[in-house]
Amino acid sequence: MSATAATPDDLSHSDHAHEHPKQSFLWKYIFSTDHKIIGLQYGITSLLFLLVGFFLMMVMRWSIAFPGKPLPLIGTIIGDNWAPGGVVSPDLYNMFGAMHGTIMVFLGVVPLGFAAFGNYVVPLQIGAVDMAFPKLNAWSFWLFLIGGVMMLASFFMPTGSAQVGWTNYSPLATTVQYLDVKNIFFTGQTQWLLSMIFIISSSLLGAVNFVTTILNVRCRGMTWMRMPFFVWAMLVTGFLLLLAFPPLEVAAILQLFDRVFGSSFFLPTGLVEGGRHLDIAGGGSPLLYQHLFWFLGHPEVYVLILPAISIVAEIIPCHVRRPLWGHKTMIYAVLVLGFLSFIVWAHHMYLTGMGTVVSTFFQITTVLISVPSVILLTCLMITLWGGSIRFNSAMLFACAFLPMFGIGGLTGLPLAFNMIDLYLHDTYYVIGHFHYVVAPGSLFALFAGIYHWYPKMAGRFMNETLGRIHFWPSLVFMNLLFGPMMIQGMAGFHRRWYDGGMAFEETTKSFLWMNELMSFAAWGLALAQIPFIFNVFYSIKHGKKVTSDNPWQATTMEWDTPTPPGHGNFLHEPVAYRQPYEYSVTGAEEDYQPQFLPDGAKPEDKLTHAGH
Repeated sequence: MSATAATPDDLSHSDHAHEHPKQSFLWKYIFSTDHKIIGLQYGITSLLFLLVGFFLMMVMRWSIAFPGKPLPLIGTIIGDNWAPGGVVSPDLYNMFGAMHGTIMVFLGVVPLGFAAFGNYVVPLQIGAVDMAFPKLNAWSFWLFLIGGVMMLASFFMPTGSAQVGWTNYSPLATTVQYLDVKNIFFTGQTQWLLSMIFIISSSLLGAVNFVTTILNVRCRGMTWMRMPFFVWAMLVTGFLLLLAFPPLEVAAILQLFDRVFGSSFFLPTGLVEGGRHLDIAGGGSPLLYQHLFWFLGHPEVYVLILPAISIVAEIIPCHVRRPLWGHKTMIYAVLVLGFLSFIVWAHHMYLTGMGTVVSTFFQITTVLISVPSVILLTCLMITLWGGSIRFNSAMLFACAFLPMFGIGGLTGLPLAFNMIDLYLHDTYYVIGHFHYVVAPGSLFALFAGIYHWYPKMAGRFMNETLGRIHFWPSLVFMNLLFGPMMIQGMAGFHRRWYDGGMAFEETTKSFLWMNELMSFAAWGLALAQIPFIFNVFYSIKHGKKVTSDNPWQATTMEWDTPTPPGHGNFLHEPVAYRQPYEYSVTGAEEDYQPQFLPDGAKPEDKLTHAGH
């Protein structure tokens, strides 16, 4: 089947594809429409947001470990209004909790995994010169940046930022800060909603672009089953965003109307705020907001994890020198997983008075969705068997992803059942489960991706010694941070206790010591990221230079481009001649057979353009 929907006139891959007018720094790196620059913009911005979110968490961990004790410098930075005498107040803890979740999910992990890696790698892997809609791609980034800046600016509102959790449930989210200022528009809670509208709109534009690009702009020979698993995962992720984000955007707009214009979409009759009844029409449904939020919320989990799994699926075959085991099976599994992710959302809502028939349905679908996840994990683990493994930094993080994601998935299975969720809901068990999926799960895979594709982006390798110094402490501290949460959760520790359970010392004292352990682990994890940050910048100028466009001896199409890729990506028309993971093929002369080389050609026949 031919996969070339674009004509040669539209997307020329000729030798002149790199000839273009010289651009100023502003238009080349700031207002660029080149997918690679936009990918780097997303990557740098989302890493900065991750640092902000991590800082908020470290302040929260101080409050949990040492409640009532002043945190050095925090009073000077934040002021006595929110941290009197340097002590983290309950209101400040609530703000940081709500913003930590929002920033890490919507401004950190999702844009890094989907937008940054997807923008940079997908067009290269399918042999395209750019995304289908370059200007739409730029708009997507700028809407994301505007939303992120607005989110951070809400900290400086007189009311402070949003403070009712990253889920922003009505009616509390609608009525909080209601009487604090004369203009409800200038409150942190309202700014959260406006920011989310920008961020969601950005994701929708990006999703449309990814789906259109993958469906229509593949190079000659790039049939469906010749697409790398990374591209398949990005296609499914694009559909998840496209179908799941509109309900949340609608929910944000309706909640904004409830706050600013006095409507009652989510407000029931008889609400009291500040000691008086609110002058509202009433009759709204708070449960409606929860349904709209979680209809996005659970597909969002797979928006977080699918890019991570697909990055690992690119790294493991390359550094094990074996084909990806069950490539087609993984494709079918990710398609089933994408479908099932839309019919499990209400397992987050067992405590809302759900009937037994409906809860049984969602229990069944929640258990079912673990099956394709296990298939993906199993295929990756079998790929390791009998391989000649290169244990470089990328491979260390990729291998660590497998058990960490496995722990996250297995600890989620008990929560599928309403009789267990009744006790574990809103405890630290849920926090531990979710963070095992997203932190040592998704983030480890994203680190692996940076180490793996950095030579293609920069033309130099990252320092391996610094990579190992980054990996081992991160692995240890991640488990010391999130492992004890499971124990505390089963002991009944609530996820939103600002004092870590000290107020209930008679029932929690046996496990309070874990608060300090986890907090020191969190601060140690922060220190473990310093070698990585230094490595990223140091290696730009001082890293070991690549001597080939394909330094890892990989098989997919992105390694056929110059290093780093220029405008137009390819120096010739790319053609996909074979499957994406042909390593150690029986009877072949070489260890690997790249997609971009015709039968009979050898990898060394390809011209080297490194450093151009």
